[in-house]
Amino acid sequence: MTTSPTDFSALSLPAHVLANLQQLGYLQMTPIQAASLPVALLGKDLIAQAKTGSGKTAAFALALLAKLNVRRFAVQALVLCPTRELADQVATEIRRLARAEENVKVVVLCGGVPLRNQTASLENGAHIVVGTPGRIMDHLGRGNLNLEAMNTLVLDEADRMLDMGFYDDIATVAKQCPKERQTLLFSATYPEGIAKISQQFMKQPQTIAVQAQHEKSKIRQRWYQVPDSDHDEARLNAVAQVLRHYRPASTLAFCNTKSQCRALVALLKSQGFSALALFGELEQRERDQVLVQFSNRSCSVLVATDVAARGLDISQLEMVINVDVTPDAEVHIHRIGRTGRADEEGWAISLASMDEMGSVGKIEQLQKAESEWHKLGDLTPASNEPLLPPMVTLQIVGGRKEKIRAGDVLGALTGEAGFTREQVGKINVNEFSTYVAVDRAIANEAQQKLSSGKVKGKSVKVRFMDEA
Repeated sequence: MTTSPTDFSALSLPAHVLANLQQLGYLQMTPIQAASLPVALLGKDLIAQAKTGSGKTAAFALALLAKLNVRRFAVQALVLCPTRELADQVATEIRRLARAEENVKVVVLCGGVPLRNQTASLENGAHIVVGTPGRIMDHLGRGNLNLEAMNTLVLDEADRMLDMGFYDDIATVAKQCPKERQTLLFSATYPEGIAKISQQFMKQPQTIAVQAQHEKSKIRQRWYQVPDSDHDEARLNAVAQVLRHYRPASTLAFCNTKSQCRALVALLKSQGFSALALFGELEQRERDQVLVQFSNRSCSVLVATDVAARGLDISQLEMVINVDVTPDAEVHIHRIGRTGRADEEGWAISLASMDEMGSVGKIEQLQKAESEWHKLGDLTPASNEPLLPPMVTLQIVGGRKEKIRAGDVLGALTGEAGFTREQVGKINVNEFSTYVAVDRAIANEAQQKLSSGKVKGKSVKVRFMDEA
């Protein structure tokens, strides 16, 4: 049987690693994996331009795992990420890819979690550390983190770390890494700070850019003209019209500013929609709660700025709405690429006024296609029923600290409470809280039965998330 150049078996990876990839469903390399892995596996420094959801995590994870000496209990790879969510996602993916090796220890070091727990994890020995720049610096400063054995430094979503003002932190961390190391930098866009990082901390890096395009058949794009930007309310009302017409179960709406995010959520809520906002100033706890509700389908519309939404990977996203046109055409491509993932199809709806047509032109040039325009007047409500999300989130007071596991919650709901597995959605267990999505039709009954019953043999307090 001949091997395609995009088969993982075309790489010089051990048989047990290839077998694990096959088990995980990794059969063909994505474009960024096919372009970057041969270079990364040779130990060369690399700057790779790739968007979220392109398979970049596996690209750097396979490279750093290839060099790992499992018998040596020392930190051999460090991955810097802009946010805690992304660090958690990256660590989960590395653990899955490392299943073929025995006992690879991955430790996550991010803010929002007590330092002492992380210090104890490091004392027990770690092979790979994934974290945010500030918390990594903190541990380095306290002498908790020893990088003498480190051979790979990964900067993931480097452009976003620069957006968030982490240049000096990245520089501080990089200076404490061994000189003889491999540095892999991944970024969706290429701001000038990237060149500065490469000159200062990388050795003759190879640059790889995979064109940010999408399969036209999977993402259906439509544009609607709205009045000029001084008629903001008309634009926000157009979003409500779009939602009533298409009735998507799950929508990510992008605004260019935090104030526009807040205004849109207020308008949507006043019209009976289930909407939440995600922007930079939210505390980590609030951010976690917003993401839990959107990803478990108990919130229909997530309104976000570009910076806040980077690193999010939401499956089954039916629609992206560009409430404002972004002046950066590449960013537009990244926004709409969040829908139509895997085998799913998605809608990308964009609203634009006459004074944004210059930006629309740049997007058309990059996509090598003219925009498909429709009239706002053609949008008519498909139903008089309110657009309610299919699930409701229940918050249980108690989480990992109380040794609660997802299986305990599922058991309580499908056992004594008598609900079916299909009526229970995603279960997220955090440090002190557990969130469970249940079918809207059983929400009140589920809340009462959990409150009067027991989880892991203990009585628990349960409330609806929207009472938070």
